[in-house]
Amino acid sequence: MRLHRLELRRIGLELVVPFRTSFGTELHRDILLVHVTTDAGDGWGECVAMSAPFYSPEFVDGADLAIRRFLWPMLVEAGDIAAADVATILEPIHGHPMAKAALEMAILDAELRASGTTFHQLLGAERSVIPSGVSVGIFDDLDELLAQVQGYVDDGYARIKLKIEPGWDLEPVRLVRDLIGPEMPLQVDANTAYTRTDAEHLCRLDEFDLLLIEQPLPEEDLLGHAQLAERSSTPVCLDESIVSLQTAEDAIEMGAAEIVNIKPGRVGGYLTARRIHDLCVARDVPVWCGGMVETGIGRAANAALATMPGFTLPGDISASSRFYARDIVTEPITVTDGTVSVPDAPGLGFELDLEFLDSITTSTDFLDA
Repeated sequence: MRLHRLELRRIGLELVVPFRTSFGTELHRDILLVHVTTDAGDGWGECVAMSAPFYSPEFVDGADLAIRRFLWPMLVEAGDIAAADVATILEPIHGHPMAKAALEMAILDAELRASGTTFHQLLGAERSVIPSGVSVGIFDDLDELLAQVQGYVDDGYARIKLKIEPGWDLEPVRLVRDLIGPEMPLQVDANTAYTRTDAEHLCRLDEFDLLLIEQPLPEEDLLGHAQLAERSSTPVCLDESIVSLQTAEDAIEMGAAEIVNIKPGRVGGYLTARRIHDLCVARDVPVWCGGMVETGIGRAANAALATMPGFTLPGDISASSRFYARDIVTEPITVTDGTVSVPDAPGLGFELDLEFLDSITTSTDFLDA
């Protein structure tokens, strides 16, 4: 395809409830959408960077600038391209995986729509439904936490994930395990909030029969994660540490990643995510698809990705209503009996609610090729 035009659209969406993790509380999403026009048709992508660089070095204003000044001009200069070429073309630019992923996503959407192909057909996956887990943030009050969890249990989610941090770990996990019972899958996510010196404390989580403990230590500390994995009977899962195919391979080789959370935006795109999946399958390492509070654009693509055979654990592909009162797509993701039906529309699987999208747009800019 030859690129003709790029639309950079910023939208604002309020969360239905505050979402607190160890790195901060989100009340509102400032989201960058990218819309490419090609000689074969249009496609949309979503940048998952947050407003401030707390989860990762990227943030939405920086992603916007990187796309304008460097990434889009490089893609235009390359001439006729396919989605599979994007990562290679942009490789000379260090970092900015979320910005790169948004562009690859839009080009992939356009490519698939032009051929009448769905994303899960491209991936060669056969499942039409996937198990759905939900991520539960940190609260000021334990009763509020338990009420929130009970609501998600009543909604039929297949797995509960609790965000934890020092001072909010053993007791919340104990109470939630008692609430949901011994059979329902439960896991925790620390978002890098602990250090190696907390290993003994973290091992006390073993008594709660957790699926995994996700990213307890800083993202650079692969050795610390490997040491914790040796001591803990709870499998150690890496999230923030997995930023590329190479880091995934190194982490697995060191014994630091017994399970891998694949987030396409964090690794530079869905096609790299597929390669990480293939690596993990070859190494017999379970994977699951994490979430970045995506709109229906990213949520549809994540659902398709999670149909691949290595995704053996429920991902964070919750119902759109978990975060947003109204989504920007015409058919938001819903959860039925603990599962999500994979969208089957050509492209990444969504159609935009353009009237609502326009109503929440805060800025729009166009860059011609």
